[in-house]
Amino acid sequence: MKRPLDLDPDRLFPADSTTRAIARALYADVAGLPIVSPHGHTDARWFADDTPWQDATSLLLAPDHYVYRMLYSQGVDLDALAIPRRDGTPATDPRAAWRLFADHYYLFRGTPSRLWLDHVFAEVFGIDVALDGDSADHYYDAINAALATDAFRPRALFDRFNIDFLATTEGPQDDLNAHHRIQRSGWRGRVVTTYRPDAVIDVEHEAFKPAMQVFAELTGEDVYSWSGYLAAHRKRRADFRAAGATATDHGHPTAQTANLAPDEAERLFRKIVSGNWTPPDAELFRAQMLTEMAAMSVEDGMVMQIHPGAFRNHNAGLFESHGRDKGADIPTQTGYVEQLKPLLDRFGNERGLTIILFTLDEDSYSRELAPLAGHYPCLRLGPPWWFHDSPEGMRRFRELATETAGFYNTVGFNDDTRAFLSIPARHDVARRADCAFLARLVAEGRMADWEAAEVALDLTSRLVRKAYRID
Repeated sequence: MKRPLDLDPDRLFPADSTTRAIARALYADVAGLPIVSPHGHTDARWFADDTPWQDATSLLLAPDHYVYRMLYSQGVDLDALAIPRRDGTPATDPRAAWRLFADHYYLFRGTPSRLWLDHVFAEVFGIDVALDGDSADHYYDAINAALATDAFRPRALFDRFNIDFLATTEGPQDDLNAHHRIQRSGWRGRVVTTYRPDAVIDVEHEAFKPAMQVFAELTGEDVYSWSGYLAAHRKRRADFRAAGATATDHGHPTAQTANLAPDEAERLFRKIVSGNWTPPDAELFRAQMLTEMAAMSVEDGMVMQIHPGAFRNHNAGLFESHGRDKGADIPTQTGYVEQLKPLLDRFGNERGLTIILFTLDEDSYSRELAPLAGHYPCLRLGPPWWFHDSPEGMRRFRELATETAGFYNTVGFNDDTRAFLSIPARHDVARRADCAFLARLVAEGRMADWEAAEVALDLTSRLVRKAYRID
């Protein structure tokens, strides 16, 4: 029996009719606003080449670790889902992988992935029956037929989605060729890069040595000397700014910072590049480099994002077979007050510096992050991110952070996704969740309706533009 795919127009709004009406009115004012996506991992080559995507599996399933980590947890093998292996083993049959996904779609009941995917199926592809094993081929054929049309090329969808600004993420070892081709193409879509230097900062990263070699080639600097290494970062940051970047991004295991004397920093660097380092040395170097990156942001104006707290590649066997970013990154307890103090002692009162803090540790919202952002001029709170970019996660974030940091020490929403077609769905969930929270404040007499309307606009558009210096 075919079940309909119906999106409730009042989804995520409060059940109480009075509060729901307020949320509905607030949402109506922001639902159609342009999307600002300042932090994500889509592929710039999509927009440079503007070639059609191949099939539903390679577009919607294979790149999305939110999806296949759930399937893997239930015993579904990644090879059967057309996830390429690290050694280059070809992916399996994409139609068979899609059928397997559809057979297990029930696993996503109650998850944000289900909200995002149903939105994509209904709003982007116009499918009106629910996904399951019986409808799998219908979905696969309908999506593939759409992808073969000009209306579903990357640039056409970018325009259709009303995206005003989209940031990708590249490293110092990347040549930015795709971004240069976008700039030369005459297309008006604004796709910019973000400077993510982890590969040449984290000596424990398996790509550190080859990344450093490319870093040297692209900059012409002696990156194995401390002065040359710092000069190379400045050169690459300038290259990234020329490609539109307004921000940097730092995904360290912890939020630890350091403020070593110049001679101490140079001695530490020599240990790092010589190979005679210990894990505490690696952590101290990452900590020092956060402070060095803050110093460079004071110089060049780039916004700094710090999102620590993930135990990367926790599944050693899966990392060995399939590599990074396969759904095995796990949140860890993360501290900020003591860890950020060396950096804040040096730059915390710099009003020209913006540092956006993210967390995977919800306990830190009210205890550490909101009080820090509620005091230091340079700090802002990033939105609920990864594992918490859900309606409940967004509600908890607003409840825990707003009373101390207010709305205006936050930066709106970012989708942090590789799944391009889900960007409108993710932003829609954030807008609905924020309107639901604001509606409760109005219903409880804690905020006037006109104030809530202004805050909804700020959370949707103004704060993110200001924080990331987009305009």
